[in-house]
Amino acid sequence: LLETSPGVAEVTFVEKEPAERHTIISWEQKNSCILPEDLKNFYLMTDGFQMTWSVKTDDTPMPLGSMVINSVSKLCRLGGSSVYTLPNAPTLADLEDDTDEEGNGDKPEKPHFDSRSLIFELDPCNGNGKVCLVYKHAKPVISPDTEIWFLDRALYWHFLTKTFTAYYRLLITHLGLPQWQYAFTSYGVSPQAKQWFNMYKPITINTALLSEEADSFVNKLDPNKVFKSKNKTPVIKKKPPSQPAGSQKSHTSMTSSKTSSLAGNSSRK
Repeated sequence: LLETSPGVAEVTFVEKEPAERHTIISWEQKNSCILPEDLKNFYLMTDGFQMTWSVKTDDTPMPLGSMVINSVSKLCRLGGSSVYTLPNAPTLADLEDDTDEEGNGDKPEKPHFDSRSLIFELDPCNGNGKVCLVYKHAKPVISPDTEIWFLDRALYWHFLTKTFTAYYRLLITHLGLPQWQYAFTSYGVSPQAKQWFNMYKPITINTALLSEEADSFVNKLDPNKVFKSKNKTPVIKKKPPSQPAGSQKSHTSMTSSKTSSLAGNSSRK
């Protein structure tokens, strides 16, 4: 499907060998949890997933789409270590706030950075966030029930799917378009990503996500009004004040006498 799309070039799929069963067992022992059955079967078929594609701009390929699922060795835990190497350095667990709204009604309970949850990175999302495998209840016993959540760059959680299989389908159907995970957030994808969505629509997409919001600010510029020539108001010249008739007669008589005298002088010369 990608190779037949207009402008798409360099569709690359990295084939990976299946993960060894003892590698999965050692990961489970190290992290004291059991992988979901569908994710474990996925790793037994291929140790991770990577597919990228580019678009041609001025005959130069530009990387655009990226579909990644980390291998077992890169399925690392978040929040377990400090950000810096200092002994008292802050960790993600320090961001926990007891006043956060817990799940109620249709909203599921959000994951926790502290020991209440176990969080593992599935997809780094090219720096736009992280897709995580979440064990939501780690105390007193780690529950085998897992969910897939998206952690944005502001460290807010957004629920994606309940199972890895459902997330894998979302990953494929969205063609790895940049920032596609933000379509499942309350603030949606960025304007730039929305343009790519319009060009290469995912296989299943809600068209309402691509439409502009009614209350969003749009600078609507009417060129007809901007470049319309302004009608110049004509400048009314003021007439000189009218002189009385007597003065006009004296003025004309003086000028006539002057001209006659000048004419006489010239004739004499």
